Amino acid sequence: MASLPLHSAAPAADRQNLIDTFRAICGRRHVLTRPRDTLRYCSGMRWGGGPCLAVVRPASLVQLWRVLAAATQTDVAIIMQAANTGLTGGSTPFGDDYGRPVLIIQTGRIKGIIPIRDARQVICLPGSTLHELETRLSPLGREPHSVIGSSCIGASVIGGVCNNSGGALVQRGPAYTQLSLYARMTGGRLELVNELRIACGGGPETILSMLDRGECPGILMDDSGRKASASGYEEIVRDVDASSPARYNADPKMLCGASGSAGKVAVFAVRLDTFPRAGAVTTFYIGSNSPRQLEELRRYVLGKCSTLPISGEYIHREAFDLAHQYGKDTFLAIRLLGTARLQMLFGLKAMIDRVAARFGRPSGKLSDRLLQRIGQLFPEHLPPRIRHFRDAFEHHLILSIDSSGAGEIRDYLERQFNPDGGGYFECSPVEAGKAALHRFAVAGAAIRFHEIHRNEVSQIVALDVALRRNDADWFEQLPPHLAEQVERKIYYGHFFCHVLHQDYVLKAGADCDSFKAEILRIMDLRGAKYPAEHNVGHLYRAEPGLADFYRQLDPHNRFNPGLGKTSKLHDWQ
Repeated sequence: MASLPLHSAAPAADRQNLIDTFRAICGRRHVLTRPRDTLRYCSGMRWGGGPCLAVVRPASLVQLWRVLAAATQTDVAIIMQAANTGLTGGSTPFGDDYGRPVLIIQTGRIKGIIPIRDARQVICLPGSTLHELETRLSPLGREPHSVIGSSCIGASVIGGVCNNSGGALVQRGPAYTQLSLYARMTGGRLELVNELRIACGGGPETILSMLDRGECPGILMDDSGRKASASGYEEIVRDVDASSPARYNADPKMLCGASGSAGKVAVFAVRLDTFPRAGAVTTFYIGSNSPRQLEELRRYVLGKCSTLPISGEYIHREAFDLAHQYGKDTFLAIRLLGTARLQMLFGLKAMIDRVAARFGRPSGKLSDRLLQRIGQLFPEHLPPRIRHFRDAFEHHLILSIDSSGAGEIRDYLERQFNPDGGGYFECSPVEAGKAALHRFAVAGAAIRFHEIHRNEVSQIVALDVALRRNDADWFEQLPPHLAEQVERKIYYGHFFCHVLHQDYVLKAGADCDSFKAEILRIMDLRGAKYPAEHNVGHLYRAEPGLADFYRQLDPHNRFNPGLGKTSKLHDWQ
Protein backbone atom coordinates (compact mmCIF):
# COMPACT_ATOMS: atom_id res chain seq x y z
CA MET A 1 0.00 0.00 0.00
CA ALA A 2 1.16 3.53 -0.77
CA SER A 3 -0.25 6.68 0.76
CA LEU A 4 -0.32 10.47 0.69
CA PRO A 5 -0.94 12.74 3.69
CA LEU A 6 -4.15 14.71 4.10
CA HIS A 7 -3.51 18.43 4.40
CA SER A 8 -5.84 20.73 6.29
CA ALA A 9 -9.08 21.55 4.52
CA ALA A 10 -8.69 24.46 2.10
CA PRO A 11 -11.03 27.47 2.49
CA ALA A 12 -13.66 28.15 -0.13
CA ALA A 13 -11.51 30.88 -1.66
CA ASP A 14 -8.94 28.27 -2.66
CA ARG A 15 -11.37 26.13 -4.67
CA GLN A 16 -10.30 27.91 -7.83
CA ASN A 17 -6.74 26.78 -7.15
CA LEU A 18 -8.02 23.23 -6.92
CA ILE A 19 -9.80 23.57 -10.25
CA ASP A 20 -6.63 25.01 -11.79
CA THR A 21 -4.73 21.98 -10.48
CA PHE A 22 -7.23 19.63 -12.14
CA ARG A 23 -6.83 21.55 -15.41
CA ALA A 24 -3.07 21.19 -15.21
CA ILE A 25 -3.48 17.41 -14.75
CA CYS A 26 -6.25 16.65 -17.27
CA GLY A 27 -6.40 19.65 -19.60
CA ARG A 28 -8.84 22.55 -19.51
CA ARG A 29 -11.49 20.94 -21.73
CA HIS A 30 -11.79 17.98 -19.38
CA VAL A 31 -12.55 20.02 -16.27
CA LEU A 32 -16.17 21.17 -16.49
CA THR A 33 -17.58 23.80 -14.17
CA ARG A 34 -20.48 25.52 -15.95
CA PRO A 35 -23.89 24.05 -14.98
CA ARG A 36 -24.90 23.56 -18.61
CA ASP A 37 -21.76 21.47 -19.15
CA THR A 38 -22.03 19.45 -15.95
CA LEU A 39 -25.78 18.78 -16.25
CA ARG A 40 -25.49 15.34 -17.88
CA TYR A 41 -23.06 14.18 -15.18
CA CYS A 42 -25.01 15.70 -12.27
CA SER A 43 -28.33 14.10 -13.26
CA GLY A 44 -29.00 10.40 -12.76
CA MET A 45 -30.54 8.13 -15.38
CA ARG A 46 -33.75 7.90 -13.36
CA TRP A 47 -33.11 9.53 -9.98
CA GLY A 48 -30.68 11.95 -8.46
CA GLY A 49 -29.25 15.34 -9.16
CA GLY A 50 -27.50 18.22 -7.48
CA PRO A 51 -24.80 20.84 -7.91
CA CYS A 52 -21.11 20.08 -8.11
CA LEU A 53 -17.87 22.02 -7.87
CA ALA A 54 -16.61 20.43 -11.10
CA VAL A 55 -16.66 17.36 -13.28
CA VAL A 56 -13.12 16.09 -13.94
CA ARG A 57 -12.47 13.56 -16.73
CA PRO A 58 -9.00 11.99 -16.40
CA ALA A 59 -7.66 10.03 -19.37
CA SER A 60 -5.45 7.57 -17.50
CA LEU A 61 -5.03 5.85 -14.17
CA VAL A 62 -2.06 8.08 -13.40
CA GLN A 63 -4.17 11.18 -14.01
CA LEU A 64 -6.91 9.68 -11.83
CA TRP A 65 -4.44 9.12 -8.99
CA ARG A 66 -3.15 12.72 -9.27
CA VAL A 67 -6.69 14.12 -9.30
CA LEU A 68 -7.53 12.11 -6.17
CA ALA A 69 -4.30 13.22 -4.50
CA ALA A 70 -5.23 16.87 -5.07
CA ALA A 71 -8.91 16.44 -4.16
CA THR A 72 -8.25 14.65 -0.89
CA GLN A 73 -6.05 17.52 0.33
CA THR A 74 -9.19 19.69 0.51
CA ASP A 75 -12.56 19.09 2.11
CA VAL A 76 -14.62 18.01 -0.90
CA ALA A 77 -16.94 15.05 -1.28
CA ILE A 78 -15.88 12.81 -4.17
CA ILE A 79 -18.27 10.88 -6.41
CA MET A 80 -16.69 8.36 -8.76
CA GLN A 81 -18.74 7.97 -11.94
CA ALA A 82 -18.32 5.74 -14.98
CA ALA A 83 -21.28 5.27 -17.33
CA ASN A 84 -23.87 6.95 -15.05
CA THR A 85 -26.40 4.22 -15.83
CA GLY A 86 -27.45 3.64 -12.21
CA LEU A 87 -31.17 3.58 -11.46
CA THR A 88 -31.12 4.52 -7.76
CA GLY A 89 -29.24 7.83 -7.84
CA GLY A 90 -25.97 6.37 -6.58
CA SER A 91 -23.61 7.80 -9.20
CA THR A 92 -24.54 11.51 -9.01
CA PRO A 93 -25.03 14.12 -6.30
CA PHE A 94 -28.34 13.80 -4.48
CA GLY A 95 -29.34 17.25 -3.29
CA ASP A 96 -27.10 20.02 -1.98
CA ASP A 97 -26.76 19.10 1.70
CA TYR A 98 -23.27 17.57 1.78
CA GLY A 99 -21.84 20.37 3.95
CA ARG A 100 -18.99 20.80 1.41
CA PRO A 101 -18.55 20.99 -2.36
CA VAL A 102 -19.08 17.84 -4.42
CA LEU A 103 -16.52 16.77 -7.02
CA ILE A 104 -17.49 14.27 -9.75
CA ILE A 105 -14.61 12.26 -11.23
CA GLN A 106 -15.88 10.83 -14.51
CA THR A 107 -13.77 7.81 -15.56
CA GLY A 108 -15.30 7.04 -18.96
CA ARG A 109 -12.09 8.03 -20.81
CA ILE A 110 -9.97 5.45 -18.96
CA LYS A 111 -10.39 2.46 -21.24
CA GLY A 112 -8.47 -0.76 -20.94
CA ILE A 113 -9.06 -4.53 -21.01
CA ILE A 114 -6.07 -6.81 -20.43
CA PRO A 115 -6.65 -10.55 -21.03
CA ILE A 116 -4.47 -12.77 -18.82
CA ARG A 117 -4.10 -16.51 -18.28
CA ASP A 118 -5.02 -17.34 -21.89
CA ALA A 119 -8.07 -15.04 -21.62
CA ARG A 120 -9.48 -17.11 -18.74
CA GLN A 121 -9.26 -13.88 -16.77
CA VAL A 122 -9.20 -10.17 -17.59
CA ILE A 123 -8.10 -6.99 -15.88
CA CYS A 124 -10.56 -4.16 -16.61
CA LEU A 125 -10.01 -0.43 -16.11
CA PRO A 126 -12.73 2.01 -14.96
CA GLY A 127 -14.12 3.15 -18.32
CA SER A 128 -14.43 -0.30 -19.89
CA THR A 129 -18.01 -1.32 -20.63
CA LEU A 130 -19.63 -4.72 -20.64
CA HIS A 131 -20.19 -4.44 -24.37
CA GLU A 132 -16.51 -3.68 -24.98
CA LEU A 133 -15.50 -6.63 -22.83
CA GLU A 134 -17.89 -8.94 -24.66
CA THR A 135 -16.52 -7.73 -28.02
CA ARG A 136 -12.92 -8.20 -26.89
CA LEU A 137 -13.50 -11.73 -25.62
CA SER A 138 -15.64 -13.04 -28.46
CA PRO A 139 -12.77 -13.81 -30.90
CA LEU A 140 -11.02 -15.61 -28.05
CA GLY A 141 -13.96 -17.97 -27.53
CA ARG A 142 -14.79 -16.47 -24.13
CA GLU A 143 -17.49 -14.25 -22.67
CA PRO A 144 -17.83 -12.08 -19.54
CA HIS A 145 -19.85 -12.66 -16.40
CA SER A 146 -22.73 -10.58 -17.78
CA VAL A 147 -23.99 -9.66 -21.21
CA ILE A 148 -26.45 -6.93 -22.25
CA GLY A 149 -28.11 -5.68 -19.08
CA SER A 150 -31.73 -5.81 -18.08
CA SER A 151 -32.00 -2.08 -17.57
CA CYS A 152 -29.34 -0.19 -19.51
CA ILE A 153 -26.71 -0.41 -22.22
CA GLY A 154 -23.26 1.04 -21.76
CA ALA A 155 -22.84 -0.04 -18.14
CA SER A 156 -19.22 -0.25 -17.01
CA VAL A 157 -17.61 -3.49 -15.88
CA ILE A 158 -16.38 -1.94 -12.64
CA GLY A 159 -19.78 -0.41 -11.97
CA GLY A 160 -21.29 -3.89 -12.08
CA VAL A 161 -18.74 -5.19 -9.59
CA CYS A 162 -19.18 -2.21 -7.26
CA ASN A 163 -22.93 -2.84 -7.24
CA ASN A 164 -22.78 -6.67 -7.13
CA SER A 165 -25.09 -6.55 -10.15
CA GLY A 166 -26.69 -9.87 -11.00
CA GLY A 167 -27.93 -9.58 -14.54
CA ALA A 168 -29.86 -12.02 -16.66
CA LEU A 169 -27.58 -15.07 -16.71
CA VAL A 170 -28.99 -17.81 -14.50
CA GLN A 171 -25.75 -19.72 -14.00
CA ARG A 172 -23.39 -16.98 -12.76
CA GLY A 173 -24.78 -15.03 -9.84
CA PRO A 174 -23.70 -11.50 -8.88
CA ALA A 175 -20.68 -9.73 -10.36
CA TYR A 176 -17.92 -10.30 -7.83
CA THR A 177 -14.19 -10.39 -7.31
CA GLN A 178 -11.72 -10.42 -4.45
CA LEU A 179 -8.98 -9.16 -6.78
CA SER A 180 -8.97 -5.39 -7.30
CA LEU A 181 -6.90 -2.21 -7.16
CA TYR A 182 -8.44 0.79 -5.43
CA ALA A 183 -7.70 3.97 -3.48
CA ARG A 184 -9.22 4.85 -0.13
CA MET A 185 -8.81 7.30 2.73
CA THR A 186 -7.52 5.77 5.97
CA GLY A 187 -6.19 7.67 8.95
CA GLY A 188 -6.28 10.91 7.02
CA ARG A 189 -4.18 9.52 4.17
CA LEU A 190 -4.91 8.53 0.58
CA GLU A 191 -3.61 5.02 -0.01
CA LEU A 192 -3.50 2.69 -3.01
CA VAL A 193 -4.62 -0.81 -2.06
CA ASN A 194 -3.26 -3.44 -4.44
CA GLU A 195 -5.26 -6.65 -4.21
CA LEU A 196 -4.89 -7.62 -7.87
CA ARG A 197 -2.29 -10.27 -6.87
CA ILE A 198 -0.01 -9.53 -9.79
CA ALA A 199 3.76 -9.21 -9.55
CA CYS A 200 4.58 -5.51 -9.73
CA GLY A 201 6.73 -3.18 -7.67
CA GLY A 202 7.29 0.50 -7.16
CA GLY A 203 5.00 3.28 -6.02
CA PRO A 204 1.44 4.01 -7.15
CA GLU A 205 2.38 5.75 -10.40
CA THR A 206 4.67 2.89 -11.41
CA ILE A 207 1.87 0.36 -10.98
CA LEU A 208 -0.72 2.57 -12.63
CA SER A 209 1.53 3.47 -15.58
CA MET A 210 2.03 -0.23 -16.29
CA LEU A 211 -1.71 -0.83 -16.41
CA ASP A 212 -2.23 2.31 -18.49
CA ARG A 213 0.11 0.82 -21.09
CA GLY A 214 -1.84 -2.46 -21.05
CA GLU A 215 1.08 -4.33 -19.56
CA CYS A 216 0.85 -7.12 -17.04
CA PRO A 217 3.74 -9.24 -15.76
CA GLY A 218 3.81 -12.74 -17.13
CA ILE A 219 4.25 -14.24 -13.66
CA LEU A 220 1.18 -13.89 -11.49
CA MET A 221 1.43 -13.96 -7.74
CA ASP A 222 -0.19 -16.76 -5.80
CA ASP A 223 -3.91 -16.03 -5.62
CA SER A 224 -4.08 -17.41 -2.07
CA GLY A 225 -7.55 -18.77 -2.74
CA ARG A 226 -8.96 -15.40 -3.77
CA LYS A 227 -11.84 -15.55 -6.22
CA ALA A 228 -12.40 -13.58 -9.42
CA SER A 229 -16.10 -14.49 -9.71
CA ALA A 230 -18.95 -15.66 -7.53
CA SER A 231 -18.87 -19.43 -7.03
CA GLY A 232 -21.52 -21.97 -6.17
CA TYR A 233 -24.44 -20.02 -7.61
CA GLU A 234 -25.75 -23.00 -9.55
CA GLU A 235 -26.35 -24.86 -6.28
CA ILE A 236 -27.89 -21.75 -4.72
CA VAL A 237 -30.38 -21.07 -7.49
CA ARG A 238 -31.34 -24.75 -7.76
CA ASP A 239 -32.38 -24.85 -4.10
CA VAL A 240 -36.00 -23.95 -4.81
CA ASP A 241 -37.16 -24.90 -1.31
CA ALA A 242 -34.91 -22.41 0.50
CA SER A 243 -36.68 -19.68 2.46
CA SER A 244 -34.17 -16.97 1.47
CA PRO A 245 -33.44 -15.14 -1.81
CA ALA A 246 -30.82 -16.43 -4.23
CA ARG A 247 -29.02 -13.09 -4.44
CA TYR A 248 -29.34 -9.52 -3.26
CA ASN A 249 -27.08 -6.48 -2.87
CA ALA A 250 -26.53 -6.56 0.88
CA ASP A 251 -25.59 -10.25 1.03
CA PRO A 252 -22.57 -10.17 3.37
CA LYS A 253 -20.92 -13.00 1.41
CA MET A 254 -20.62 -10.65 -1.59
CA LEU A 255 -19.07 -7.64 0.20
CA CYS A 256 -15.29 -7.56 -0.25
CA GLY A 257 -13.04 -4.66 -1.25
CA ALA A 258 -14.34 -3.24 -4.53
CA SER A 259 -17.21 -5.76 -4.66
CA GLY A 260 -20.32 -4.10 -3.29
CA SER A 261 -18.40 -0.90 -2.51
CA ALA A 262 -20.86 1.29 -4.47
CA GLY A 263 -18.30 4.07 -4.93
CA LYS A 264 -17.08 4.19 -1.30
CA VAL A 265 -13.56 3.66 -2.70
CA ALA A 266 -12.00 4.76 -6.00
CA VAL A 267 -11.57 1.59 -8.06
CA PHE A 268 -8.74 1.59 -10.60
CA ALA A 269 -8.95 -2.00 -11.86
CA VAL A 270 -10.66 -5.32 -11.24
CA ARG A 271 -9.56 -8.82 -12.15
CA LEU A 272 -12.37 -11.11 -13.29
CA ASP A 273 -12.93 -14.61 -14.55
CA THR A 274 -14.23 -15.18 -18.06
CA PHE A 275 -16.32 -18.11 -19.28
CA PRO A 276 -16.48 -20.37 -22.35
CA ARG A 277 -18.67 -18.84 -25.02
CA ALA A 278 -22.02 -20.58 -25.41
CA GLY A 279 -22.51 -22.81 -28.41
CA ALA A 280 -25.84 -23.38 -30.15
CA VAL A 281 -28.72 -21.88 -28.16
CA THR A 282 -32.42 -22.77 -28.25
CA THR A 283 -34.91 -20.06 -27.20
CA PHE A 284 -38.48 -20.84 -26.16
CA TYR A 285 -41.12 -18.12 -26.06
CA ILE A 286 -43.63 -19.18 -23.42
CA GLY A 287 -47.03 -17.72 -22.60
CA SER A 288 -49.44 -18.41 -19.74
CA ASN A 289 -52.38 -16.87 -17.94
CA SER A 290 -51.44 -18.59 -14.68
CA PRO A 291 -48.54 -17.43 -12.45
CA ARG A 292 -48.69 -20.80 -10.70
CA GLN A 293 -48.11 -22.60 -14.00
CA LEU A 294 -44.94 -20.59 -14.61
CA GLU A 295 -43.78 -21.27 -11.05
CA GLU A 296 -44.22 -25.01 -11.59
CA LEU A 297 -42.10 -24.68 -14.74
CA ARG A 298 -39.43 -22.82 -12.74
CA ARG A 299 -39.33 -25.52 -10.05
CA TYR A 300 -39.13 -28.27 -12.66
CA VAL A 301 -36.31 -26.64 -14.62
CA LEU A 302 -34.23 -25.77 -11.56
CA GLY A 303 -34.98 -28.90 -9.57
CA LYS A 304 -35.00 -31.64 -12.18
CA CYS A 305 -33.38 -30.59 -15.46
CA SER A 306 -29.75 -31.56 -15.86
CA THR A 307 -28.90 -28.31 -17.69
CA LEU A 308 -29.56 -24.87 -16.23
CA PRO A 309 -31.00 -22.28 -18.63
CA ILE A 310 -28.76 -19.50 -19.87
CA SER A 311 -31.48 -16.97 -19.10
CA GLY A 312 -35.17 -16.82 -18.30
CA GLU A 313 -36.65 -13.33 -18.68
CA TYR A 314 -40.18 -12.54 -17.57
CA ILE A 315 -42.45 -9.82 -19.02
CA HIS A 316 -45.99 -9.03 -17.93
CA ARG A 317 -48.49 -8.00 -20.60
CA GLU A 318 -48.67 -4.41 -19.36
CA ALA A 319 -44.87 -4.14 -19.52
CA PHE A 320 -45.01 -5.69 -23.00
CA ASP A 321 -47.43 -3.01 -24.16
CA LEU A 322 -45.42 -0.17 -22.65
CA ALA A 323 -42.19 -1.36 -24.30
CA HIS A 324 -44.04 -1.83 -27.60
CA GLN A 325 -45.16 1.80 -27.63
CA TYR A 326 -42.49 3.66 -25.66
CA GLY A 327 -39.41 1.48 -26.18
CA LYS A 328 -39.60 1.16 -29.92
CA ASP A 329 -36.83 3.67 -30.65
CA THR A 330 -34.49 1.86 -28.22
CA PHE A 331 -35.29 -1.45 -29.89
CA LEU A 332 -34.67 -0.01 -33.36
CA ALA A 333 -31.48 1.79 -32.36
CA ILE A 334 -29.91 -1.42 -31.08
CA ARG A 335 -31.24 -3.46 -33.97
CA LEU A 336 -30.15 -1.04 -36.70
CA LEU A 337 -27.07 0.65 -35.21
CA GLY A 338 -25.75 -2.05 -32.90
CA THR A 339 -24.65 -1.50 -29.33
CA ALA A 340 -21.25 -0.13 -30.42
CA ARG A 341 -22.85 3.04 -31.81
CA LEU A 342 -25.27 3.64 -28.96
CA GLN A 343 -22.82 5.82 -27.04
CA MET A 344 -22.88 8.19 -30.00
CA LEU A 345 -26.69 8.26 -29.80
CA PHE A 346 -26.57 8.90 -26.04
CA GLY A 347 -24.15 11.78 -26.67
CA LEU A 348 -26.52 13.27 -29.24
CA LYS A 349 -29.42 12.95 -26.82
CA ALA A 350 -27.40 14.67 -24.09
CA MET A 351 -26.48 17.49 -26.46
CA ILE A 352 -30.16 18.05 -27.34
CA ASP A 353 -31.01 18.17 -23.65
CA ARG A 354 -28.23 20.67 -22.94
CA VAL A 355 -29.45 22.96 -25.70
CA ALA A 356 -33.02 22.56 -24.48
CA ALA A 357 -32.02 23.41 -20.92
CA ARG A 358 -30.20 26.52 -22.15
CA PHE A 359 -33.44 27.76 -23.66
CA GLY A 360 -35.53 26.89 -20.63
CA ARG A 361 -36.96 23.53 -21.72
CA PRO A 362 -37.22 20.79 -19.07
CA SER A 363 -34.21 18.50 -19.04
CA GLY A 364 -34.76 15.28 -20.96
CA LYS A 365 -38.20 16.16 -22.22
CA LEU A 366 -37.31 17.43 -25.69
CA SER A 367 -35.01 14.54 -26.66
CA ASP A 368 -37.50 11.97 -25.38
CA ARG A 369 -40.32 13.53 -27.35
CA LEU A 370 -38.22 13.65 -30.51
CA LEU A 371 -37.10 10.02 -30.20
CA GLN A 372 -40.64 8.92 -29.41
CA ARG A 373 -41.95 10.53 -32.59
CA ILE A 374 -39.10 9.18 -34.71
CA GLY A 375 -39.75 5.64 -33.46
CA GLN A 376 -43.41 5.80 -34.42
CA LEU A 377 -42.49 6.56 -38.04
CA PHE A 378 -41.11 3.03 -38.49
CA PRO A 379 -43.27 0.01 -39.31
CA GLU A 380 -44.19 -2.75 -36.83
CA HIS A 381 -41.01 -4.16 -35.30
CA LEU A 382 -42.18 -7.29 -33.44
CA PRO A 383 -42.68 -10.67 -35.17
CA PRO A 384 -46.28 -11.90 -35.67
CA ARG A 385 -45.96 -14.89 -33.32
CA ILE A 386 -44.79 -12.69 -30.45
CA ARG A 387 -47.61 -10.22 -31.06
CA HIS A 388 -50.10 -13.10 -31.10
CA PHE A 389 -48.83 -14.28 -27.69
CA ARG A 390 -49.34 -10.77 -26.34
CA ASP A 391 -53.06 -11.07 -27.16
CA ALA A 392 -53.38 -14.60 -25.88
CA PHE A 393 -51.39 -14.52 -22.63
CA GLU A 394 -50.87 -12.21 -19.69
CA HIS A 395 -47.49 -13.62 -18.64
CA HIS A 396 -44.52 -14.07 -20.99
CA LEU A 397 -41.25 -15.93 -20.43
CA ILE A 398 -38.24 -15.94 -22.78
CA LEU A 399 -36.21 -19.04 -21.90
CA SER A 400 -32.82 -19.62 -23.54
CA ILE A 401 -30.78 -22.77 -22.99
CA ASP A 402 -27.85 -24.60 -24.53
CA SER A 403 -29.38 -26.66 -27.34
CA SER A 404 -27.87 -29.84 -25.92
CA GLY A 405 -30.16 -29.52 -22.90
CA ALA A 406 -33.27 -28.22 -24.64
CA GLY A 407 -34.95 -31.63 -24.94
CA GLU A 408 -35.95 -31.86 -21.27
CA ILE A 409 -37.64 -28.47 -21.39
CA ARG A 410 -39.25 -29.16 -24.74
CA ASP A 411 -40.80 -32.38 -23.43
CA TYR A 412 -42.15 -30.60 -20.33
CA LEU A 413 -43.63 -27.75 -22.37
CA GLU A 414 -45.24 -30.23 -24.73
CA ARG A 415 -46.96 -31.94 -21.78
CA GLN A 416 -47.89 -28.95 -19.63
CA PHE A 417 -48.29 -25.99 -21.99
CA ASN A 418 -51.00 -27.38 -24.20
CA PRO A 419 -53.51 -25.14 -26.02
CA ASP A 420 -55.84 -25.09 -22.99
CA GLY A 421 -53.18 -24.16 -20.43
CA GLY A 422 -50.62 -21.89 -21.99
CA GLY A 423 -48.50 -22.02 -25.09
CA TYR A 424 -44.97 -21.92 -26.40
CA PHE A 425 -42.96 -21.89 -29.59
CA GLU A 426 -39.29 -22.28 -30.44
CA CYS A 427 -37.92 -19.01 -31.72
CA SER A 428 -36.08 -18.57 -34.95
CA PRO A 429 -32.78 -16.65 -34.54
CA VAL A 430 -34.54 -13.45 -35.64
CA GLU A 431 -37.43 -13.99 -33.23
CA ALA A 432 -35.04 -14.77 -30.36
CA GLY A 433 -33.06 -11.59 -30.97
CA LYS A 434 -36.15 -9.43 -31.19
CA ALA A 435 -37.71 -10.98 -28.10
CA ALA A 436 -34.56 -10.22 -26.10
CA LEU A 437 -34.43 -6.62 -27.34
CA HIS A 438 -38.10 -6.11 -26.52
CA ARG A 439 -37.47 -7.34 -22.99
CA PHE A 440 -34.50 -5.00 -22.69
CA ALA A 441 -36.58 -2.00 -23.80
CA VAL A 442 -39.02 -2.33 -20.88
CA ALA A 443 -37.06 -0.38 -18.23
CA GLY A 444 -36.37 2.56 -20.51
CA ALA A 445 -39.99 2.54 -21.66
CA ALA A 446 -41.18 3.28 -18.13
CA ILE A 447 -38.90 6.32 -18.01
CA ARG A 448 -40.06 7.42 -21.47
CA PHE A 449 -43.74 7.08 -20.52
CA HIS A 450 -43.13 9.22 -17.45
CA GLU A 451 -41.32 11.90 -19.48
CA ILE A 452 -44.00 12.06 -22.16
CA HIS A 453 -46.82 12.22 -19.60
CA ARG A 454 -44.96 14.24 -16.98
CA ASN A 455 -47.84 16.69 -16.56
CA GLU A 456 -50.42 13.93 -16.15
CA VAL A 457 -48.76 11.56 -13.68
CA SER A 458 -46.74 11.69 -10.47
CA GLN A 459 -43.40 9.95 -9.88
CA ILE A 460 -42.06 6.50 -10.68
CA VAL A 461 -41.53 4.12 -7.76
CA ALA A 462 -38.99 1.63 -9.09
CA LEU A 463 -38.16 -1.50 -7.10
CA ASP A 464 -35.94 -4.47 -7.78
CA VAL A 465 -36.70 -7.20 -5.29
CA ALA A 466 -35.31 -10.65 -4.59
CA LEU A 467 -38.08 -13.01 -3.54
CA ARG A 468 -37.57 -16.10 -1.40
CA ARG A 469 -36.62 -19.08 -3.55
CA ASN A 470 -39.61 -21.02 -2.19
CA ASP A 471 -42.13 -18.20 -2.70
CA ALA A 472 -44.82 -19.82 -4.87
CA ASP A 473 -46.95 -16.65 -4.98
CA TRP A 474 -44.37 -14.62 -6.85
CA PHE A 475 -46.78 -12.46 -8.86
CA GLU A 476 -47.81 -9.39 -6.89
CA GLN A 477 -51.45 -8.58 -6.18
CA LEU A 478 -51.60 -4.99 -4.99
CA PRO A 479 -54.08 -4.14 -2.23
CA PRO A 480 -56.96 -2.09 -3.70
CA HIS A 481 -56.01 1.12 -1.89
CA LEU A 482 -52.54 0.95 -3.49
CA ALA A 483 -53.71 -0.24 -6.90
CA GLU A 484 -56.00 2.77 -7.26
CA GLN A 485 -52.97 5.09 -6.96
CA VAL A 486 -51.15 3.47 -9.90
CA GLU A 487 -51.38 4.66 -13.50
CA ARG A 488 -49.11 1.94 -14.92
CA LYS A 489 -47.61 -1.21 -13.35
CA ILE A 490 -44.53 -2.54 -15.12
CA TYR A 491 -43.48 -6.04 -14.01
CA TYR A 492 -40.44 -7.80 -15.52
CA GLY A 493 -37.37 -9.62 -14.28
CA HIS A 494 -35.02 -12.57 -14.02
CA PHE A 495 -37.55 -15.28 -13.36
CA PHE A 496 -35.43 -18.28 -12.40
CA CYS A 497 -33.45 -16.22 -9.87
CA HIS A 498 -36.75 -14.85 -8.49
CA VAL A 499 -35.43 -11.31 -9.01
CA LEU A 500 -38.22 -9.04 -10.18
CA HIS A 501 -38.27 -5.42 -11.30
CA GLN A 502 -41.51 -3.71 -10.33
CA ASP A 503 -42.02 -0.14 -11.55
CA TYR A 504 -45.10 1.86 -10.64
CA VAL A 505 -45.97 5.10 -12.42
CA LEU A 506 -48.22 6.82 -9.90
CA LYS A 507 -51.25 8.91 -10.71
CA ALA A 508 -51.10 12.65 -10.29
CA GLY A 509 -51.48 13.60 -6.65
CA ALA A 510 -50.34 10.25 -5.25
CA ASP A 511 -47.97 10.33 -2.28
CA CYS A 512 -44.83 8.65 -3.59
CA ASP A 513 -43.12 8.26 -0.21
CA SER A 514 -46.05 6.66 1.57
CA PHE A 515 -46.78 4.38 -1.40
CA LYS A 516 -43.19 3.15 -1.48
CA ALA A 517 -43.06 2.71 2.31
CA GLU A 518 -46.15 0.52 2.25
CA ILE A 519 -44.88 -1.55 -0.69
CA LEU A 520 -41.62 -2.15 1.16
CA ARG A 521 -43.49 -3.19 4.32
CA ILE A 522 -45.32 -5.78 2.21
CA MET A 523 -41.99 -7.01 0.87
CA ASP A 524 -40.63 -7.31 4.38
CA LEU A 525 -43.59 -9.45 5.40
CA ARG A 526 -42.92 -11.70 2.41
CA GLY A 527 -39.28 -12.21 3.40
CA ALA A 528 -38.03 -10.48 0.25
CA LYS A 529 -34.78 -8.51 0.03
CA TYR A 530 -34.33 -5.20 -1.75
CA PRO A 531 -32.64 -3.92 -3.74
CA ALA A 532 -31.68 -7.09 -5.54
CA GLU A 533 -29.09 -5.78 -7.99
CA HIS A 534 -29.21 -1.98 -8.46
CA ASN A 535 -27.79 -1.20 -5.03
CA VAL A 536 -29.22 1.10 -2.41
CA GLY A 537 -28.17 4.39 -4.01
CA HIS A 538 -30.09 7.18 -2.30
CA LEU A 539 -33.48 5.48 -2.53
CA TYR A 540 -33.15 2.56 -0.10
CA ARG A 541 -31.97 2.43 3.51
CA ALA A 542 -28.85 0.30 3.82
CA GLU A 543 -29.08 -2.70 6.10
CA PRO A 544 -26.83 -2.35 9.18
CA GLY A 545 -24.24 -4.78 7.82
CA LEU A 546 -23.99 -2.90 4.52
CA ALA A 547 -23.74 0.47 6.28
CA ASP A 548 -20.93 -0.93 8.45
CA PHE A 549 -19.13 -2.14 5.31
CA TYR A 550 -19.32 1.38 3.86
CA ARG A 551 -17.85 2.85 7.07
CA GLN A 552 -15.00 0.34 7.08
CA LEU A 553 -14.12 1.19 3.47
CA ASP A 554 -14.44 4.94 3.92
CA PRO A 555 -13.97 5.95 7.57
CA HIS A 556 -13.81 9.68 6.70
CA ASN A 557 -16.93 9.55 4.47
CA ARG A 558 -15.10 11.23 1.59
CA PHE A 559 -16.38 9.01 -1.24
CA ASN A 560 -20.01 9.04 -2.40
CA PRO A 561 -21.47 10.19 0.93
CA GLY A 562 -25.10 9.52 1.80
CA LEU A 563 -25.52 6.10 0.22
CA GLY A 564 -28.28 4.04 1.79
CA LYS A 565 -29.62 7.13 3.59
CA THR A 566 -26.48 7.35 5.72
CA SER A 567 -24.78 10.63 6.67
CA LYS A 568 -23.56 12.90 3.88
CA LEU A 569 -21.25 14.83 6.19
CA HIS A 570 -17.52 14.61 6.82
CA ASP A 571 -16.47 11.82 9.23
CA TRP A 572 -20.04 10.46 9.27
CA GLN A 573 -21.24 13.35 11.48
